[in-house]
Amino acid sequence: MDLAALNKVATAMTQPGKGLLAADESSGTIKKRFDAIGVESTEENRRDYREFLFRTEPAMKDRISGVILFDETIRQKAADGTPLVKVIEAAGSIPGIKVDKGAKPLAFCPGETITEGLDGLRDRLIEYRELGAKFCKWRAVIDIGAGIPSHDAINANAHALARYAALCQEQQLVPIVEPEVLMDGDHTIDRCEGVTMWTLKTVFMELYYAKVQLEGMVLKPNMVLPGKKCATQVSDEEIAETTVRVLKDCVPASVPGIAFLSGGQDDVEATARLDAMNRIGGFPWHLSFSYGRALQHAPQVAWSGKADNVAAAQAAFSHRAEMNGLATLGEWTADIEKKAA
Repeated sequence: MDLAALNKVATAMTQPGKGLLAADESSGTIKKRFDAIGVESTEENRRDYREFLFRTEPAMKDRISGVILFDETIRQKAADGTPLVKVIEAAGSIPGIKVDKGAKPLAFCPGETITEGLDGLRDRLIEYRELGAKFCKWRAVIDIGAGIPSHDAINANAHALARYAALCQEQQLVPIVEPEVLMDGDHTIDRCEGVTMWTLKTVFMELYYAKVQLEGMVLKPNMVLPGKKCATQVSDEEIAETTVRVLKDCVPASVPGIAFLSGGQDDVEATARLDAMNRIGGFPWHLSFSYGRALQHAPQVAWSGKADNVAAAQAAFSHRAEMNGLATLGEWTADIEKKAA
């Protein structure tokens, strides 16, 4: 393992001013997104949609450090025959790949899941590396509810994340470690804080046991916030302060960067809260974004499957990428958001 090379990639993925585009939606998820805008989810439509995102200037060059792909997409070619991986690289961005097989019910733990996909992973990583991937992603899902999460769910998912991360580094691929505490439910921000802290401490313990080198990974956590159904919502500043406090308590300084998931927040919320954290400052890692819906919802609506709308959709994508890029620097404001819209 060349740790210096892994660190170089991980640092580039979370460099100030840039972040990751999560374009790794499964076939089922992208179908739901397309159904919402009246577009049939064919392979050609999925290809055309992702291709125009990857060819968007100046967003890809200036604000997107890397792109997380789905298995189908890393194998696809653009309309002109160019592999989409090469389109991403030509834009100055780093291609990566989602490698987990999804969250499945965890035995004897009602309402909880375990992410599968470790079987055969080494061989798949070798293939993805040959296809051009420089990093990978694995998502674990932790839900908050009555009597959950359980010790079993957190430990099982943390152990799987660590095994995945070790296999990635063995194959000279940077692992994105994503333990997502869901924002569904009616839990308070204090409850989310406790569960997120428990989850992150367990994850880093398992990473240590698996001999994962923290300098060669990226953490993709949730922000600490109240559940969507919680009667007591809080300010962006409180979310930022609580999240930074948890990260300082749980994440070693040797991790190069942290790229937040948006997790169901709307576009502007995800941007504003990332900006609020970077305004606090004083932490050893770069705080960036790894957004799917928060970057793609606006361009999807603008596009709606029509070729005549591609320019408008690219403009919408550029806008969201620019706003989030500013947030990684602590330079976003609501006024800039309104003026640039």
